[in-house]
Amino acid sequence: MPKNIPLVLSIAGSDPSGGAGIQGDIKAIQANGAFALSVITTVTAQNSLKFHSSYALPIHVIEAQMQSLLEDFQISAVKIGMLSSQEIVKCVAIFLKKAALPNLVIDPVMRSKDQSLLLKNNALESLKKDLIPLSRLLTPNIPEAEIFTGKKIETLAESEAAARNIYDLGCQAVLVKGGHLLESPGHDILFDGKKITHFSGTFIDSPHTHGTGCSYASAIATQLAFGLTLKEAITTAKYYITETIRNGLKIGHGKGPTDHFYFLRNRNTE
Repeated sequence: MPKNIPLVLSIAGSDPSGGAGIQGDIKAIQANGAFALSVITTVTAQNSLKFHSSYALPIHVIEAQMQSLLEDFQISAVKIGMLSSQEIVKCVAIFLKKAALPNLVIDPVMRSKDQSLLLKNNALESLKKDLIPLSRLLTPNIPEAEIFTGKKIETLAESEAAARNIYDLGCQAVLVKGGHLLESPGHDILFDGKKITHFSGTFIDSPHTHGTGCSYASAIATQLAFGLTLKEAITTAKYYITETIRNGLKIGHGKGPTDHFYFLRNRNTE
């Protein structure tokens, strides 16, 4: 018998290597039990070794994708990833304001794993002004939080201060992810405007982490689509992303992806 399950929309760039971007988002959303919809903003050329190039799609193509989904589907959550240009940021912000879609989670993708710039400076300013104030949750990692605040972040106290600072950009809540935190790697900090909440976890030192930020944000958005509270959604998604890293895949000759469907492979080997 047909089922009704939440629909989660990812608006992001395409990663042909499959670990990050739209491809990673779709896997994470589906692995967490929802159905994934997608709008591609940028086509990239990359693999496990290097980010080669990117091509931003024309605005009318992005608008057409978003409008076609809106006229047919009831969307329960949205995850935002790579937007690349100021024009794309503004285009997506205008669409989301009109559509008033719930549970907007923004992963502010600024650089690739090899530090290639993915978001131009004028796009960053537009992200702050036009898009972040619409979000239920903003999920910067430590390097991204340092860009937002202009300060070095190495300790839990500095991570807490950064979360409070970034919250002032207008989001409902900010989760500073601690995968790059020197003092306590893997320790995430949530600030919702009222209190700080710590999410500790097992830090897994693995080279196969391509796309973890994309997938973590997508998993959180999916759990919100199921009606979980923000803290519950983060807790559930953090467990999921930790296990995907623990079961990372050695694909290619560089930094491989996590295993979005680790539970299926583990079940098949029991």
